[in-house]
Amino acid sequence: MQTNPKLVEVTNAIIERSKKSRKIYLERIEAAHHQTVERAHLGCSNLAHAMAPCAAHEKAHLESMERENIAIISAYNDMLSAHQPFATYPSLIKRALALKGATAQFAGGVPAMCDGVTQSQPGMELSLFSRDTIAMSTAVGLAHNMFDGAVMLGVCDKIVPGMFIGAMNFGHLPVVFAPAGPMPSGISNAEKAAVRQEFAQGKVGEAELLKAESASYHSAGTCTFYGTANSNQMLMEIMGLHLPGSSFVNTNTPLRDALTEAAALKLLELSPLGKNYMPIGRMIDEKSIVNAVVGLLTTGGSTNHTIHLIAMARSCGIVLTWDDFDTLSSITPLLCKMYPNGSADVNHFHSAGGMPVVISKLLDAGLLHEDVNTIMGKGLRNYIQEPYLENGVLHFRASSGRSRDIEVISSVSEPFSKEGGLKVLEGNIGRSVIKTSALKVANRVITAPAKVFLSQEALKEAFSRGELEMDFVAVLPYQGPKSNGMPELHGLLPSMGALQDKGFKVAIITDGRMSGASGKVASAIHLCPEAKDGGVIGKIKDGDIITLDCDKGILSVDIAENVLKNRVVAVPKLLQNRHGVGRELFAMMRQSVNAAEEGACTFALPGEEIC
Repeated sequence: MQTNPKLVEVTNAIIERSKKSRKIYLERIEAAHHQTVERAHLGCSNLAHAMAPCAAHEKAHLESMERENIAIISAYNDMLSAHQPFATYPSLIKRALALKGATAQFAGGVPAMCDGVTQSQPGMELSLFSRDTIAMSTAVGLAHNMFDGAVMLGVCDKIVPGMFIGAMNFGHLPVVFAPAGPMPSGISNAEKAAVRQEFAQGKVGEAELLKAESASYHSAGTCTFYGTANSNQMLMEIMGLHLPGSSFVNTNTPLRDALTEAAALKLLELSPLGKNYMPIGRMIDEKSIVNAVVGLLTTGGSTNHTIHLIAMARSCGIVLTWDDFDTLSSITPLLCKMYPNGSADVNHFHSAGGMPVVISKLLDAGLLHEDVNTIMGKGLRNYIQEPYLENGVLHFRASSGRSRDIEVISSVSEPFSKEGGLKVLEGNIGRSVIKTSALKVANRVITAPAKVFLSQEALKEAFSRGELEMDFVAVLPYQGPKSNGMPELHGLLPSMGALQDKGFKVAIITDGRMSGASGKVASAIHLCPEAKDGGVIGKIKDGDIITLDCDKGILSVDIAENVLKNRVVAVPKLLQNRHGVGRELFAMMRQSVNAAEEGACTFALPGEEIC
């Protein structure tokens, strides 16, 4: 199948605008590359420090300078269900590599926040900035220059993007990502959402709500709805950084353990001493990034990746924009229905054929670049296969490419929607993104008066007082990265969803973020410029008529341009967002972060560093 012309056009545009920064990046990783093992360049005292805690046989391997030493970077903690299984991974990885004469060392841990715990809490204001903190932590672990490759153990929202960004700053090394896998399915996501709305309306108490939540999030493993964490896993597979078909194999199973060991062994093939040297900085290119965007769009993935993918691309010198997302969305069919876009979860998706089926369908339709490098070698068709165990040995078999459940994975000829799940909105308020995959047709266009709230708590209080029984657009300014770290405003959804279910036309506009699991209520998010930068969203007042039109891509307020320009609105002091739960330590990030449309980054594009 010929590659879609629009896909080629977007890719070429990215290549052209990235020429300078990508060239600088590739030159830097080439300069960092050594033909021998990395530790051979350390002094004796340096090496002795690094080997001091090792067993005698490990020291012998390290001293020989003949085999690889692999870094393990882990986001393990036993508070995140998705990351608790990583407790056993280092021993699995070390054993697998030792059998091949190589070594591995636990090079460093990175912080791992759970957005599910911090939703609607002050700690959520650290969440987005934790991504760049994780990137820096990854770099600290790899900075010892002891390593010939790295295994990244991470799953959740900011963690995989942060590890990816950190790894790209050591782009001369081969890198693989090893996931932990999802937990088994609990109660349905629809049932959980219904209980949340009933609680918001006062129909059930905290005991009933906790029972429902605990029946959904009930064991080790990734949460099973298709939010940012599982979008991360999809991205790593479609970019060729996971083993084929491995992203959604359940945690704590023999197959999961075998995949972890096999992922580590891939690094021996990809290392400078191996038969197919392929560092991550060369492996991931503009085509890989475009494939990632298409994967996000076709699966109805998390809106958070309209920020993270831009930052991830930026870390290796590639300039990705929201316009690229928008153009690709126009040609990408929505093939998947997982909550919040449907009732299925990622276990149902995996059972329906999962990523091998999605990749197969997109390749056959010319909607992915096939000629990309992956940890499996050249070509994305290496990913149309499924892992299995036979007598305890890992094997891969070809996927049929056919969905085993067309209610979860459809076809290109009969998709759930002809366009992808994300869209860019633009108008006199600014530019924003919106998740459309979960919106009903009746909720895609709204014109209604604004009601302005400076926090999600203020909206919830107004809802509790019965003041929101009307058509309106909730406007939440000063939620951007420079104001308060751009927290997710997931706490809005039960109230707004309940109002929508009553028949009111409602929508949300904010320079903040929404959860990767959101989508039922039309939400124009990540608005740029943000209020703290003088954006129009900070000038909107109660009663201003706002139009949000997903079909035409419009986001506007019905005010004459000269009136809007001269309107003065009192700027809140936001002093409460400057201290508590460690927010003091992130002041420099609030001051230096760029716009959401540029990735909400605190680091520079290669070639644009300020000395």
